[in-house]
Amino acid sequence: MLSKRMCFGMRMNRSRQPSRPGYGGYNFSGNLDLVRFLKTIRDEGLYAILRIGPYACAEWNYGGFPMWLHNMPGVSFRTKNDVFMNEMKNFTSLIVDMVKRERLFASQGGHIILAQIENEYGNVMKPYGEDGKSYINWCAQMADSLDIGVPWIMCQQAGAPKPMLETCNGWYCDQYKPKDPNTPKMWTENWTGWFKSWGSADPLRTAEDLAYSVARFFQKGGTLQNYYMYHGGTNFGRTSGGPYMTTTYDYNAPLDEYGNLNQPKWGHLKQLHDVLHSIEYTLTHGDVETQKIDNSVTATIYQTNDKSSCFLSNTNTTTDATVNFGGINYFIPAWSISILPDCREEAYNTAKVYAQTWMMVKKSNKAEDEPSCLKWAWRPELIESASVQGKGDVSVNKIVDQKDMANDASDYLWYMTSVELTKDDLMLNGTVTLRVADTGHVLHAFVNGKYIGSQWAKYGNHVAYVFEKSIKLLPGKNLISLLSVTVGFKNYEAMFDLVGAGIASPVELVLKNAGNETIVKDLSSNKWAYKTGLDGISNKYFDPSKSSPKWVSDQVPINRNFTWYKTTFKAPLGNKPVVVDLLGLGKGMAWVNGHSLGRYWPSYIADKQLCKTKACDYRGRYSDKKCLSKCGEPTQRWYHVPRSFLNDGENTLVLFEEFGGNPSSVQFQTVEVGSVCVNAYQGKVVQLSCHDRPISKIEFASFGHPQGVCGSFEKGECESDVDAISILEKECVGKELCSFKISEDKFGKAYCDARRLAVEAVCDDFTF
Repeated sequence: MLSKRMCFGMRMNRSRQPSRPGYGGYNFSGNLDLVRFLKTIRDEGLYAILRIGPYACAEWNYGGFPMWLHNMPGVSFRTKNDVFMNEMKNFTSLIVDMVKRERLFASQGGHIILAQIENEYGNVMKPYGEDGKSYINWCAQMADSLDIGVPWIMCQQAGAPKPMLETCNGWYCDQYKPKDPNTPKMWTENWTGWFKSWGSADPLRTAEDLAYSVARFFQKGGTLQNYYMYHGGTNFGRTSGGPYMTTTYDYNAPLDEYGNLNQPKWGHLKQLHDVLHSIEYTLTHGDVETQKIDNSVTATIYQTNDKSSCFLSNTNTTTDATVNFGGINYFIPAWSISILPDCREEAYNTAKVYAQTWMMVKKSNKAEDEPSCLKWAWRPELIESASVQGKGDVSVNKIVDQKDMANDASDYLWYMTSVELTKDDLMLNGTVTLRVADTGHVLHAFVNGKYIGSQWAKYGNHVAYVFEKSIKLLPGKNLISLLSVTVGFKNYEAMFDLVGAGIASPVELVLKNAGNETIVKDLSSNKWAYKTGLDGISNKYFDPSKSSPKWVSDQVPINRNFTWYKTTFKAPLGNKPVVVDLLGLGKGMAWVNGHSLGRYWPSYIADKQLCKTKACDYRGRYSDKKCLSKCGEPTQRWYHVPRSFLNDGENTLVLFEEFGGNPSSVQFQTVEVGSVCVNAYQGKVVQLSCHDRPISKIEFASFGHPQGVCGSFEKGECESDVDAISILEKECVGKELCSFKISEDKFGKAYCDARRLAVEAVCDDFTF
């Protein structure tokens, strides 16, 4: 049986540097250096699960597949298809060979204990029919032939073909049982939170529920679990998929997008890991017995010859329980698990959080000589060649899918055609509309060089829509120019590669004449010219190392679409993570010193209807619809600027504004701890720490039954008569860290059950 350890699981996301259109060699340079990454994991003393895929999902653009693969003749993804399987074998073999050369597999003395082929195929296998079964069997045979000396796994693949081992992914895997009783019960993805889409609210998976899922998994015989994600991150450039996935991929992970501890989740899980590690031998070698204590509480006892360890689980979603087990009374909150390493003393309970909570804030923390406002220059995007002249790179007598035509070289693709009308043409007499079928991303329309409107799919409706606007046609040649914009390609579901992108047939002129008669002129089979990208992106306006185009520094326009903005700034002082606040802008892309921060869209407001309840109750099964917040606010306002992107002196920020916005409110800020809280039951030692700054004030403190959460605590009906604020002011103010035991001896008598202490401490505002 595998040791019950926490492992570092990684999915393989690929990048290829094309040497000719549509195909090229693999790129493992810079941040794509896989071997360096694996060695870093090893050097930190972690095991690794090498999840090769090559399909990744991961909310990554197109599921991690390169677009040239889609455009290979005769290819069909993830099924019995020679073209696809040949490329999959080439990639998998290359990764295995790279890792073998460095002797990183456990069979070679390395730290990679498992490898994965494919990814969650069982969830989507049925529509592929017999070809899907043949394909997954081929995957198993191909992987096994590579002789890596460690087991291969397939997640979400019930009854995986031998010798593959199946594993579970999800929010909970305690009820999961592999079809083969000899397969260890493994959890390759414990989802620590959820991703964000443009138009969605902020999701939260509480520390209590995440810890409950882990403890319950090991209580029920689990052998290995891996968090997804343990460290959140940022999808820079155009790597986020979906479509409509945000740049931020924080995922409520124990380490946040910027590398900060996500407290209390990080601390609460660390305590859980320590306890599980302390009873590892008993869990892996002990006999198991289950006892029903009452209607909601169950005891699981792991017993070896000389030691026993116990789990007490209360699966009730509303009612706390006090139970007698082994002659001792235990308070087990609803939806929680207590771990007793010696079956007597409770070392941990998933709902009793003793780790502190960090309230992170964004601070304007500028360099000393940084002016209060950024000075902007601007220039227009040159769209005349497409919108006025209709000049393209390729011409075809049909509408072509954007994936096929642009090959994912850019989010932007122009579709251009012309309509010749004589003076007596019916289209000149009556109300004419331009009607365009679109597959769900963004469309900007021009007729004879005049912008007539835009449209995009709304959150939760990433499917085809119809754009229709009134237009004015003239005798002679009329140019119709449609700028299609993708926002990441679909990354999940069966046959996701066949989902269209860009403009689809039909594109029509619709006339309603005086007699209310409708006449439709279909332009789909017209000669269409195509042009990939925009002038500013092709000429790298965002790259300070390139010769600069002419930027205008006066009369900076606002709310003007297709506009480039540029400014210079100095990096905020210190070493705190840096973000740029883009509130006030519409939609576009951002670069710092030529590095792409990704797509921005702060004008996309989270649907107010998504936040049905204000309170977040950790009790009960989690889903991505639970514990949502920040409805009615921008889906994403702040964008990560890694310190590695910044220079010591002057830095350049360039924005391409697609919709129209106002850059005057843009500012750089740092992310740091603003206040810290504890909300914990009595009996344990807790600590307050402002990380690297002293505590300046105790904002709130109450021992008894305090209500609310960090940032909005209130006194409850039951409270000690001792002044908890005064006690903690003496003990903590002026210190970077203070620790104390929550007890009646310290905080006085409170005549209520299950007493807790709630504290909020403010961190000093000075900056290093």
